Amino acid sequence: MKIRPAIPNDAPAMSVMLQMLVQAGKRTSRADEAFVLSHYVLNPDGILCALAVEDDGTAVGFQSLIHAREDNPYGTPAGWGIIGTHVSPLAARRGIGRQLFAVTRPAAIAAGLASIEAFIGENNQDGQAYYDRMGFVTYRLADGAVCKRFDLT
Repeated sequence: MKIRPAIPNDAPAMSVMLQMLVQAGKRTSRADEAFVLSHYVLNPDGILCALAVEDDGTAVGFQSLIHAREDNPYGTPAGWGIIGTHVSPLAARRGIGRQLFAVTRPAAIAAGLASIEAFIGENNQDGQAYYDRMGFVTYRLADGAVCKRFDLT
C-alpha cells in the first residue's frame, strides 16, 4: 500500500469508497464526486488530503486535513485543523487509518496548527475508537456528534 496526496483524478474512486460507507451505514454526508473535489481534494482551506492506494491503484482510504476558519460548519475553533478519516469497508482493520495519520500529523505540525479536531457522529463507534487509538480525546459534544481533539504542542 502507498500513501500519497490525492489529486482531482482520484475523485471518482474516492466517491465510490464514500458511497460504500454510506451503504454500510457508516456515513450520512454527501459522497458524490463534486463533494469529494470541493470538500477534500481541492478545498481552498486544505492542508493535506492523503490517499491510501493498493498496489493495483485501488483507493482504500483517505484522510483530509483543513484549516478551521471562523464560522466553519463544525464549530471548530478558528486556527485549528479539522480532520476527516475515511477507510473503505473492504479494507477495515488493516492499519490504514494509522498509516494515514502518520502522514497527516507531520503536515499539521508543518502548517503550524496547535490542535486538530475530529467531528464524529455520535453513533459512529468505530470512528470514535479510531481517534481514541490515535491519541485524540473527547472535549465537547455537538448536536449528534462527539468532538475529539489532538494537541500538537
